[in-house]
Amino acid sequence: MVKRGNLYIKGGLLVDPEKDRIYSGDLLIREGRISRILSGQEKEPEGIPVLKAEGLMIAPGLADTHVHFRDPGFLYKEDINTGAAAAKKGGFTQIVLMANTSPCVDTKEVLSYVLKKGKKTGIRIHSCANVSKQMKGKELTDMEELSAAGAAGFTDDGIPLIDPKLVREAMMRAKRLSKPISFHEEDPKLITNNGIHAGEAAHYYGIGGSPREAEYTLVERDLGLAEETGADIVIQHISTKEAVDLVRQAREKGISVHAEATPHHFTLTQQAAIEKGTMAKMNPPLREEEDRLAIIEGLADGTIELIATDHAPHSRQEKEQAITAAPSGIIGLETALSLGIRELVEKGFLTLPRLIHRMSTAPCKLYGLEGGMLKEGAPADLVLFDPKEHWIVREFASKACNSPFLGEEMPGVVHATICGGEIVYKIKNCCNRSGVLTRI
Repeated sequence: MVKRGNLYIKGGLLVDPEKDRIYSGDLLIREGRISRILSGQEKEPEGIPVLKAEGLMIAPGLADTHVHFRDPGFLYKEDINTGAAAAKKGGFTQIVLMANTSPCVDTKEVLSYVLKKGKKTGIRIHSCANVSKQMKGKELTDMEELSAAGAAGFTDDGIPLIDPKLVREAMMRAKRLSKPISFHEEDPKLITNNGIHAGEAAHYYGIGGSPREAEYTLVERDLGLAEETGADIVIQHISTKEAVDLVRQAREKGISVHAEATPHHFTLTQQAAIEKGTMAKMNPPLREEEDRLAIIEGLADGTIELIATDHAPHSRQEKEQAITAAPSGIIGLETALSLGIRELVEKGFLTLPRLIHRMSTAPCKLYGLEGGMLKEGAPADLVLFDPKEHWIVREFASKACNSPFLGEEMPGVVHATICGGEIVYKIKNCCNRSGVLTRI
């Protein structure tokens, strides 16, 4: 009988994000961990399934620290099981969920529900808890209790925190708990219509839109509070060149700030909102080409450490509403790796190992998650993919299909996702009677 969590992966190219290198090698996995990294000349071990991975890249499983699975409360959009299926298909083995569910994750009971359901998915599901009770921005949650119950961090993502006194106190508590605290930086008093940039796109629709000042003014405020409190803060889904510059300056001063970039913000501009309508409506909105390039520069020089999808499922009916009525957000787990390869690696902004670092190593490090490394003793959480093989975006494992990339051809086919030494996703059934897994 073959023990679970044991596997021999033969013939692949190993992607080491810590040393920024790619090299040939085999992986011996025992009891869910990388037992040995071999040169490929050794004899295959007996009694262990062999996965032949010639021509495939083998990298640490991806980690997404900004995801909405809509569970509890909005199961018609997505649930933890379908969201996890989308994650596996995209090569993700670690997910950090946002807390703006219904009820929101402001009590240990709701947090327990999410984490318990996540344990049954085959990948590692974590969750943030809310900063404020009922996400009203008036009173802090019991952050100590929520931390003890397993909260990965704290955020009211989806609703900006306006009261600077509450933000300061939240940062101080997060600092004491050694947990990151994440901020959705859009000042509502400056926004006429969210989801659309206050520029050419807003003019096209005849609306006021959302100006860049709504983001960078709150970023500036929170960087000042972070310097004062010493908290580990995360600027979520950064969208403006000004915010990128502010984060760069803050990091040079030694402030403990981290920033996320989404694949859609480093790929698209407000022109997509004009061409694709509600499918390209999101908060913060797609902005101008100079903002897109500033985000890419931030990813290249390390100002922006994290690539996070902000996977935000909505129903077809919701997205078919008028531009001002439709909800903001797009799905992204199944296209993120491909967009990173196409927009960042193929265009020379990042090496492939550096891309994996932004999508695996750095997110795991920030949230204290075991993973993101390809070395002996590390968890056998892996993604096997071909960066040059192309696919067309047609169908999703997610319940939702609200993506501006539908119909596009992309590089980067995920062939398998492995978590704890178990194959949790593969592109087809590939195990014959001898127990040898052919190239998948």
